[in-house]
Amino acid sequence: MIAFAANSVLCRLALGGGAIDAASFTAIRLFSGVLTLFLLLVLQREKSLIPRKGNWTSSLMLFLYAITFSYAYITLDTGTGALILFGAVQITMILISVFSGNRLHTSEWVGMALAFGGFVYLVLPGVSTPSPLGFSLMMFSGIAWGIYTLRGRDSENPLRDTAHNFMRTIPLIAILIVVALNQAHYSLEGVIYAALSGGLASGLGYSIWYAALRGLSATQAAVIQLLVPVIAALGGILFVAEVITSRLTISALMILGGILIVVLGRYFFVYRQSN
Repeated sequence: MIAFAANSVLCRLALGGGAIDAASFTAIRLFSGVLTLFLLLVLQREKSLIPRKGNWTSSLMLFLYAITFSYAYITLDTGTGALILFGAVQITMILISVFSGNRLHTSEWVGMALAFGGFVYLVLPGVSTPSPLGFSLMMFSGIAWGIYTLRGRDSENPLRDTAHNFMRTIPLIAILIVVALNQAHYSLEGVIYAALSGGLASGLGYSIWYAALRGLSATQAAVIQLLVPVIAALGGILFVAEVITSRLTISALMILGGILIVVLGRYFFVYRQSN
C-alpha cells in the first residue's frame, strides 16, 4: 500500500512542478519497471525471458492505468487523485462481482450509495473541486487498475507474470513516445521521480501485490487498498506541501466509509450467518 501511495506522491512531485511531461513520465515509469523486473528474472535464473506468461489484456489495462494516471495528476492534488483512483477501483471490483452473478446485501447497496454521494460532493462547484478532465482520467485509471487487480488473483508466479505484463507494454510505450514527441520535456529530477515510480513503486510494488492477492480474500484485498488514499494524502502534505481541505476530508470520509460498509457488510451479514 505504501508503494501504491508512493506512485501518487512521485507522480505529483514530477508533474505538479513541471519537471517532466505526462507522456515521458509514463514511458520512463513503465520502461523502468520492465528493466527492474527483467533483472529480477535474470537473478532468479528464469528459464524464459520471452513474455509467454501474463497476458495482453492485463498489459493493456496496466498501460491505460499508467497513462491516464499521469495526465490526471497534472491538475489533481495527491490526496484527491488517490481518492478518485481507489474509489473507482473498489466500485469497479464491486460492479464486476455483481455482473458475475453475486447478489449484493442491503448493507452493500447502502455503502455504494454513500460512496457515490461522496463522489458527487467531491465534484460539486467549489474551490477544491477537481477539474472535470482530471476527475474523468483518474476514474478511467481506477477502472483499468481494478480490472488489472482482478486478473491477477489467479497468478501462480506473481513476479514472472508482472514482469511479462510490463514487457508487453513496450510496443505501447514506443507508440506513446512517437505520438507525444513534440510535447516532450524533462529534467533530471523528473526522470528520477519517474524511474523510482516505475522500478520500485510499480515494478516491485505490483509484484508484491500479486503475491499478496493469493493469500487475501476479495474483501480483505479491498479493505487494505482503502489505506492508500490516506497514505497518499499524508505524503502530499509531507513532500508536496499540500493542505487538507474540508471538502476533501468530508468526501474522503463518505467514500471510504461507504466502501468499508460494502466490503465488510457481506462478511458480517452473509458469511458469518452462513457459518
